[in-house]
Amino acid sequence: MPMPRSQQVCLDDTPYYHCVARCVRRAFLCGEDPFTGTSYEHRRGWVESRLLFLASVFSIDICAYAVMTNHLHVVLHIDSEKAKHWTVFEVLERWNRIHKGTTFTQQYLAGGSLPAYVIALAEAAAETYRERLTDLSWFMKELNEPIARRANLEDECTGHFWEGRFKSQALLDEAALMACMAYVDLNPVRSGISDTPESSDFTSIKKRVAATKGKYQAKALYPFVGNPQKDMPSGLPFKLVDYLELIDMTGRIVKEGKKGSIDASLLPILQRLNISSDNWLCIATEFEARTGSVVGQELSIDHYCELHNRQCNRKSTQLLA
Repeated sequence: MPMPRSQQVCLDDTPYYHCVARCVRRAFLCGEDPFTGTSYEHRRGWVESRLLFLASVFSIDICAYAVMTNHLHVVLHIDSEKAKHWTVFEVLERWNRIHKGTTFTQQYLAGGSLPAYVIALAEAAAETYRERLTDLSWFMKELNEPIARRANLEDECTGHFWEGRFKSQALLDEAALMACMAYVDLNPVRSGISDTPESSDFTSIKKRVAATKGKYQAKALYPFVGNPQKDMPSGLPFKLVDYLELIDMTGRIVKEGKKGSIDASLLPILQRLNISSDNWLCIATEFEARTGSVVGQELSIDHYCELHNRQCNRKSTQLLA
């Protein structure tokens, strides 16, 4: 039986989560249907645009994403602290970008003199919306439902477009986060859709590489801020150059279809996380198959299981021990 979402997502454990949404009924999210020859490639743009739009509304950052033929991957960072500092007006304005809200919230946003009961109702609604704007399930709902309605309209059919329940994995530590991001970024290369990571359309890695040509980081994505340090700004705890080099070297090996050595001395990012090249190559290509609902190194898993009074399942959860 699947674990309740409320038990899978706990910000005290980690703010990082890997989500996967898959189509049903042999539906195509994008790409070309080999049975009918119909191309659905344009749907990739739907998904990417919606995903990046939601990141500007929610207090949830996008670390990595890849839109595949019948599923999508996204690695998310939930920033609950940022949402706590939003004013009532900011919360309502954000929510009203995706929904009309109530008559009272619309009156509040319009400004002017308002009765006390209208203000009270608007403020109560804002607190409900504030929680939703840091909720993983609401984020995926707002991503998937509009795409499903649009695809069903185009396909002239009704019924489910996505599987009823998206898959989520808690990424407990830096090693799990980096391995999962690399797995997502290399999905198109591993699947034979693209020759190189930077040529993979509708992926985070292509957007990050394109941004570096202008000597800046992709604004729509959660930034790399360097290795952990005191008073660290909000962002991914790696150096962008290290990550891009690691993705490039791993992608070359994946494309050749054989195991190989990344470097005799390992790249700095692997050295810091104490990950061997053999373990890295294995997990970067088989992340989903080798991991369960929580992913991390041995100490992270032990701490998680002790905290939640759960038995550790080494086979399904341990990563790069």
